[in-house]
Amino acid sequence: MENFIATITFLLIGIVLRHIPDFPDQTGNVLNQFVVYISLPALVILKIPELIFANDLLVLILMPWGMLLFSCALILGLARLLKWERATTGCLLLLIPLGNTSFLGIPMVKAFFGDQAISYALLYDQLGSFMALATYGSLILAIYGSKGCNPSITKVLKNVLSFPPFIALILSFIMRSFPYPPIAVSILKILSSTLVPLVMIAVGFRFTLHLDKKVISPCCIGLLIKLVAAPVAALLLCKIIGLKGRSVQVAIFEAGMPPMVSAGALALLANLSPSLAAALVGIGIVLSFGTLPILYRLLL
Repeated sequence: MENFIATITFLLIGIVLRHIPDFPDQTGNVLNQFVVYISLPALVILKIPELIFANDLLVLILMPWGMLLFSCALILGLARLLKWERATTGCLLLLIPLGNTSFLGIPMVKAFFGDQAISYALLYDQLGSFMALATYGSLILAIYGSKGCNPSITKVLKNVLSFPPFIALILSFIMRSFPYPPIAVSILKILSSTLVPLVMIAVGFRFTLHLDKKVISPCCIGLLIKLVAAPVAALLLCKIIGLKGRSVQVAIFEAGMPPMVSAGALALLANLSPSLAAALVGIGIVLSFGTLPILYRLLL
């Protein structure tokens, strides 16, 4: 509970800072860049070597792709039934299958499950959500995006291989057999500890609630799928199969994260219903502070 309260406090600090003139409009972006280039890679290098690889870790890699297929099927079916505009369908296909499993997911996993579960969240995010954004996300942009947003395979691979946390992931696997010097561990701990406060302050700084009347219906349906249907489906599937353990709990918990901020940014870039994209991200974050505690209780 203390970690959860601290996370909410960081969010509120960001909201307050947004209304102080001394902080420029790009403050949130700068904080996110520091997280991407410093905090998150440090956390990856520090935590991934702690993983003891076993079959139960496969759920962390397969779950995000299963949720992607589940969400896509629902959205495509509803798009045909409700006759959504092409931009609306593209926006939902981009944001709903991709969860905010890094910037929001890692702080939330830490708050509810503790430090020992962070490595599970990192594996889910880097080999699941991030890879899905780079591949599936690029495909959706190519199909539904406006001109100028069609990425080539070369560009997709370049984006993946040059992403600092992904580079850190590869390095962490390579260095698993080599113990870190104490001074390196101390530095990594200090740098990685900046992730949660910086991320949540950045989220608060960029937080906005803007809902156009014409996007109310698809927004409500999309968030219902992302915050309720997807994690419930994941929970039921794991119970039916008989999967248990902390890694399974974290995988289900991450499946209930709100839409990914980066996916929302791409939707804005591709002009895929910008008002819907902004609403899905902003309202999704707010609602997740209510749905995630409920999901956590269901996992106990």
